[in-house]
Amino acid sequence: MKIPDNLFHWIPRIICIAAILFVSLFALDAFNPGLPFQEQIKGFLVHLIPSFFLIALLLIAWKWEFWGGIIFLIIGIGFTPPVYIMNYNRTHSIGVGLVVVLMITVPFILTGLLFILSHRRKK
Repeated sequence: MKIPDNLFHWIPRIICIAAILFVSLFALDAFNPGLPFQEQIKGFLVHLIPSFFLIALLLIAWKWEFWGGIIFLIIGIGFTPPVYIMNYNRTHSIGVGLVVVLMITVPFILTGLLFILSHRRKK
């Protein structure tokens, strides 16, 4: 069964958008009923900085798939140890640390691999 090239074009983009939306959900913790609304909005925007950065990288990958794929691979692999260590230190559970890594960094590794694969299929 041959997988259409169109599918390889869209899957990494969809996975990346979903992963960015997931990461963006963590910004919602900036809303605290005890703070003034303007402070909450400022905190929310500060918490969204990683999402803005990832959106910029997605735009790069959209235009230059190979380099975008490399960048997402580096980000996913590079953030895996700190994300795991932070969650392991908080919970002292290997399983929880691995699940968090699976949810946060693996989608970006997969996105990087799929962008590179999409680039190669088009060449």
